[in-house]
Amino acid sequence: MEAFEATHPGIQVKLQQIPWSAAYEKLVTAYVGGQLPDVAQMGNSWLSQFVTLHALVELTPWIVRDRLDTADYFSGIWKTNRLSKGIYGLPWYVDTRVLFYRTDLLKQAGYATVPQTWAEWERLLHRLVAPPVNARFALALLPDWSPVVILGLQQGATLLGGNRRYGNFRDERFRRALAFYVRLVNARLVPHAEATQLGNLYQEFAQGQLAMFWSGPWSVGVLRAWLPDSLSRLWTTAPLPGPEDPGVSLAGGSSLVIFRNTRNPEAAWALVRFFAQPEVQLQFYLLTGNLPPRRSVWQQEILQRDEQLAGFGQQLERIQPLPAVPEWEAIAARIYYYAEATARGLLGLDEALARLDQEVDRILEKRRRIGAELR
Repeated sequence: MEAFEATHPGIQVKLQQIPWSAAYEKLVTAYVGGQLPDVAQMGNSWLSQFVTLHALVELTPWIVRDRLDTADYFSGIWKTNRLSKGIYGLPWYVDTRVLFYRTDLLKQAGYATVPQTWAEWERLLHRLVAPPVNARFALALLPDWSPVVILGLQQGATLLGGNRRYGNFRDERFRRALAFYVRLVNARLVPHAEATQLGNLYQEFAQGQLAMFWSGPWSVGVLRAWLPDSLSRLWTTAPLPGPEDPGVSLAGGSSLVIFRNTRNPEAAWALVRFFAQPEVQLQFYLLTGNLPPRRSVWQQEILQRDEQLAGFGQQLERIQPLPAVPEWEAIAARIYYYAEATARGLLGLDEALARLDQEVDRILEKRRRIGAELR
């Protein structure tokens, strides 16, 4: 921010920092109270709701005027900002999921790298819990909805149907994804989501009791700060396998948006545009570890020579956005609930998917009603 103000002496920025866990509620409250700021960092999954509320400025005129190199952005993260045939945010940082793994344990299992297909990956997972490796668990997944959703996206599942107004989880593509997830859990290759089955993830990883885990870029900093020097070169990252070839992952992260109530539109755009510059995004990465969304930044030497980030660089070429509906957070919670109920044997696969579709249909009822009224 100091660098921005130094190069834009006529503009002063008042910066307010709030916890991520409170940001969504605070922005919604500010909208209701007419107290939105000029610019904000916004999670990509929130954009749709604020576009629906007509709270965001459409940025295309400025992007065209300033000849912003939109092709420099990874296409998957750019798509998360394209809603209602317009661009409503500029990617600030990108977040996705990759595999973290112990290179020495894979070598013991007879693998130099992570396989690219589900079938071969599953064979590797079985070898990791067998002699000579004898890991307690082969793989740990994040305790949320993202693993099952990503597996579904890898199968080509749309998640929602009928112009995003109905659940589409009984579709055979999503069914195959959930069945694969359940099979990994039932084979005790993956622990159940509750923390009691697996202790501290990073400690188990360091002890060799966990060979591989699925996570985001925050784990890079944790491992580098926490692991002893003897293990600092015995881990790395790899892109996710897919059903038949390298798989897609989630296009997450945050964007910078401008609110329609701003009285300083050009100054607001100047701030957003400044933070979009490759050299500024590189500096942001060096300060925070958040991954840059522009390909040109990834060509910088400091990122090119970081072998432990290579999995992220490769995965960012294969990321997909989530369904652009304001109700996504509620839908995601139900996906997680029914995936875990199935993995625990509380529900059969088909019954769980039928119930999931029914609940998602109820969540999207208002969307269908508004659509009918508009017609």
